[in-house]
Amino acid sequence: MLDKVLQHLQMLVSFDTRNPPRLIGTGGMFDYIRTQLPDFRIEVTDHGAGAVSLLAVRGTPRRVFNVHMDTVPDSPAWTANPHVLRVTGDRAIGLGACDIKGAAAGLLAAASATRDDAAFLFSTDEEANDPRCIAAFLAREHGFTEAIIAEPTQCEAVLAHRGISSVLLRFRGAAGHASGANAMQASALHQAMRWGSRALDFVESQSHQRFGGLTGLRFNIGKVEGGIKANMIAPSAEVRFGFRPLPSMSIDGLHEQFGTLVEAGAIERYEETFRGPSLPAGDVAGAEERRLAARDLADALGLPIGNAVDFWTEASLFSAAGLTAIVYGPGDIAQAHTADEWVSLDQLRRYTESVTRILAGHTAQ
Repeated sequence: MLDKVLQHLQMLVSFDTRNPPRLIGTGGMFDYIRTQLPDFRIEVTDHGAGAVSLLAVRGTPRRVFNVHMDTVPDSPAWTANPHVLRVTGDRAIGLGACDIKGAAAGLLAAASATRDDAAFLFSTDEEANDPRCIAAFLAREHGFTEAIIAEPTQCEAVLAHRGISSVLLRFRGAAGHASGANAMQASALHQAMRWGSRALDFVESQSHQRFGGLTGLRFNIGKVEGGIKANMIAPSAEVRFGFRPLPSMSIDGLHEQFGTLVEAGAIERYEETFRGPSLPAGDVAGAEERRLAARDLADALGLPIGNAVDFWTEASLFSAAGLTAIVYGPGDIAQAHTADEWVSLDQLRRYTESVTRILAGHTAQ
């Protein structure tokens, strides 16, 4: 079966699905997937801006496997063509091989080896912080109660991960000569610096918080811009920052905290530019209840349970919509988004065998 997986992966890697620029249409890769699932009902949807999804259903399943087919861009550090799969003694190398076309190849191989109920959702917008494919799927009458989302987890079921929120924060100041006594308070950059210092202190104060093996609040100031020159008071400043909360933390509550760390009137604009809920979604009690349900699902399917992870996945969107969701896929996240990205052949084999077993209704390992 590994040979079949590698044949699929060779084809899937050959399709350019870099995001950005996400120049992806409904043909090409999706035509190939369609031909590999002849006994499935296929529905391809163009959600605009290169976001395309393919839902394939056989029978009447209650569980859906999801895998995103978009990749990050390649870099000059690649040592060979990123869209040509290279197979060595123990690994498959290619853009998206680890994150996460290897799982898609495994699903296609497992589908051809079984005849039981199955459902696959392929999407192309995960790498853009623009989950319109998943949002559209969850907004429809889909009938699924469980979801297995493919990301590199070394073939372990992940039940919990952090949420994510990105913010554009703009400060207002009053232009003037830097020699003025009011420069300390009038400078928008000074306000931004004060905010940053207080934000870092607040994040440090959350280091004792815990959930499901995760600890503390992750936070990063990614970009600061503002001012004109050293002898002019900065009339404006802009900060872009992000944070990754535990499932037990309120994203809205954290926004309220971050938005009140400077003097009243200093902030001109506070805009959340992207939000992804934690896995499992919900308040403290609800999140723990959903984590236990996900643990029961992993146990029932005979999947080894791994540790919670710090990276975000679209599994949280399924969880927020009420599905029992776990993250499970081949490969190591350390290889994702790297030059000469690779996935081990053993991981591909293990993943495909486990999916084949699940589709065939055999839950014992």
